[in-house]
Amino acid sequence: MRTFRRFACFDWSGQAVARPAGIQLAMTRAGADAPALVASGHGSGRWSRAEALGWLHERAAEKADMLIGFDFSTALPFADAGAYFPGRKDNPGDAKALWAMVDRHCLDEPQLAANAIPAHPELSAHFRQREAGATLTGDRFEGGLGRLRITERACREQGKGNAASCFNLIGASQVGKASLTGMRVLHRLAGAIPVWPFDPVPERGPMLVEIYTGIAARAAGLTGPTKVRNGQALDRALSSLGSAPHTPLPRYDDHATDAMLGAAWLRQAADEAALWSPVGMTAELRRTEGWTFGVA
Repeated sequence: MRTFRRFACFDWSGQAVARPAGIQLAMTRAGADAPALVASGHGSGRWSRAEALGWLHERAAEKADMLIGFDFSTALPFADAGAYFPGRKDNPGDAKALWAMVDRHCLDEPQLAANAIPAHPELSAHFRQREAGATLTGDRFEGGLGRLRITERACREQGKGNAASCFNLIGASQVGKASLTGMRVLHRLAGAIPVWPFDPVPERGPMLVEIYTGIAARAAGLTGPTKVRNGQALDRALSSLGSAPHTPLPRYDDHATDAMLGAAWLRQAADEAALWSPVGMTAELRRTEGWTFGVA
């Protein structure tokens, strides 16, 4: 099994602004050092999606020995209906074709935003979203939770978190907007860094995995609310993940602490062989839906 010397986690955001407050990056290395936040090159310290993409290309160029987690879904549900968008003629056949489709439809949007997908005349039927203060539920949005990937169902069944449907774009727990923008980033990364499980784990260099920071929080012993908003609580959670105390932050918010816990958890989880070969992950899912690292 491949081992890594460094670990990084991006907390992500689908907010259609230049520098979303929700994008935070934390890094750590093998051992017990506490993770630390990484500021962008911009004066505000906030990351843009384009800067995150540039950072990834830099890690690829230097062949960094690094496992990098992204807190967004790398694909849409496919297995339940044999298509990402049932009823549409030109459905992408796999996740990488889906990334290309999302990017193609959103080419005119700045900041690597992806609002054009749920606004599309045909694709909008698959989403539940809010427009002008009203909730709009498309004809093809399935009731209740909405369509889920196999890994999201497994996550819920294993009690590792309330994984949500990417077709739901309403509420604090929605992940659809972030995931669609993330797919644009993955497409533009153009294979410079392999993405698990769509690509095999390389013998050297960086690797990308989809994570769910709720899994990291639960692994750190948090129950009920899984958000950490002060230094003492963060150190308790980090200690549960085998990490030394962190250097105090100027301010604490969910995005910063999620990124830090994600990096510390990824360092620990990367050594669990079972997580690299989940029981429910088939060859077809490797190609179409992907998997959340940390779901067994």
